[in-house]
Amino acid sequence: MLQPLSPHCSSPPFLPKIPNQLNFEQHYRHLCDLLLTFTRSRALPKGLQIHAHVLKLGFQSIPLVSHHLINFYSKTQFPAFSRQIFDEAPFKVSTTWSSVISSFAQNELPCTALEFFCRMIGTGFRPDDHTYPSAMKSCAILGRVDVGRLVHGVVIKTGYEEDVFVGSSMVDMYAKCGEIWDARKVFDKMPERNVVSWTGMIFGYAQLGENEEALKLFKYAVVEGVDVNDFTFSSAVHVCGNSTLLELGKQIHGMCLKKSYDSSGFVGSGLISLYSKCGIIEGAYRVFDEVKTKNVGLWNSMLISCAQHAHSSKVLDLFRSMESEGTKPNFITFLSLLYACSHAGLVKEGQFYFHRMKKYGIEPGHQHYATLVDLLGRAGKLQEALSVIKEMPIQPTESVWGALLTGCRLHGNTELAAYAADKVFELGNVGSGLFVLLCNAYAAAGRLQDAAKVRMMLRDSGIKKETGLSWLEEGNKVHTFAAGDRCHPKSQEIYQKLEEIGEELERAGYIADTSFVLQQVDDDIKKQTIRYHSERLAIAYALISFPPDRPIRIMKNLRVCGDCHTAIKFMSKCTRRIIIVRDNNRFHRFEDGKCSCGDYW
Repeated sequence: MLQPLSPHCSSPPFLPKIPNQLNFEQHYRHLCDLLLTFTRSRALPKGLQIHAHVLKLGFQSIPLVSHHLINFYSKTQFPAFSRQIFDEAPFKVSTTWSSVISSFAQNELPCTALEFFCRMIGTGFRPDDHTYPSAMKSCAILGRVDVGRLVHGVVIKTGYEEDVFVGSSMVDMYAKCGEIWDARKVFDKMPERNVVSWTGMIFGYAQLGENEEALKLFKYAVVEGVDVNDFTFSSAVHVCGNSTLLELGKQIHGMCLKKSYDSSGFVGSGLISLYSKCGIIEGAYRVFDEVKTKNVGLWNSMLISCAQHAHSSKVLDLFRSMESEGTKPNFITFLSLLYACSHAGLVKEGQFYFHRMKKYGIEPGHQHYATLVDLLGRAGKLQEALSVIKEMPIQPTESVWGALLTGCRLHGNTELAAYAADKVFELGNVGSGLFVLLCNAYAAAGRLQDAAKVRMMLRDSGIKKETGLSWLEEGNKVHTFAAGDRCHPKSQEIYQKLEEIGEELERAGYIADTSFVLQQVDDDIKKQTIRYHSERLAIAYALISFPPDRPIRIMKNLRVCGDCHTAIKFMSKCTRRIIIVRDNNRFHRFEDGKCSCGDYW
């Protein structure tokens, strides 16, 4: 175990000889200054030598020295030593308590931090503007908004509600716990705000999908001259990525470059995600290469982006580079690897990486199992997929059975699909997306009564099937379409363009596959229904609005149906346009009648 040097050792060579005329106070304050210097530089060996010198001189009983030692071990990530110094301190003041509580909060020991916070109050010490932020941070880590409200009550009683640091920590706590209105209430009442309070609000709105409000606050912060940091930029960039606001995202990227935050791992991860989600994987590669110090989050962002764009071999190359550079992968890393293997049908590789997780002490979770089952199912290895499910050490979830259902549907195994559907029903609550798979599985197996039962359950439960939407960005405006939508100002031109394209596609050999229409209607109506799916309306709008050399980028909230996938391949060939479609799972780049997924997905 790490120990300070013996108190009997000679003075450290970097410690200047203390002149005899220095009094006791000057002597220990000089040691505190050195500790502070080594804390900032995270110089652990030198700090240990100073600690030994403190013990030799008997200065450890001085509260200010204890405070600096606790803080030194906190910043060098040895909270157990911080606690030892606290326990051995004969004289404890408010600063001593605040230091050790901060040490626990900063080193991911929130329960211990809150335990000491309660002990501090019980012992009669009054928390201050350094103590409350640590307590609030601990509540945020635990997601315990109920405890946070109690701490908030103590803040009010002790008169710290208007303190900028305490107020900012409360905003951050409520936002991270998903209580955005409470966060906003505190934020609006603050007489003074700092970057933490602004960032907390922006992050909170972004986390809840309130993207418009998050961006509005970010603009206000910039206009008011707030010295926004890499966390603020990261939140704003993630919002742009989730909303596929490429032009605004590029502007924020420019601001990051001006303030030199482009090298931050947090900002880099957000920028990689932004360019990837907007269909510009080349931009994601460029950002990744420009960040010199890469953390695991940055590697994961690039791995996920490559997987979504079907650059599966690049994912495997990146992982090898990650390992060789000494970055330890986490559960998200392996999920990305399995995802990439699933997208490319790399069964052996996927199984290899699934088992490799344990080398790093990572136990597979239900997401890893679902992706492995999906990989096997899509490759037609349905019995192997079923064996994986039966041998799982954890209870199979809806996503695991859903992955098997998808594989059964692709390979026409109606009997196994019906079995998987029965297992889903045993789980109880079913998401709206899975209802369609269940209904199809029962109908294909000839169990029409069960299919009708599923439809009735969906109706009675009040769960509404998510409306399929497609959208694209033009300038600073996002145009959104739903199937059969005629609300757009250019609807007449859009439908006219679809008719023209439809005739051209049929001449090129396209035949509509109406099996993707679930309604019990005749074939002509099915053809009309499928022809006006949301992604086709969006593409038609782009064809009449975008210049001929501009790639068409469409975003969707649901999967692209099989018929639309075929139709868009024909569209790319007939119109000689590059069409990039991002559905809720991956990217499809259509060019000259081919798709980047190789029709595997």
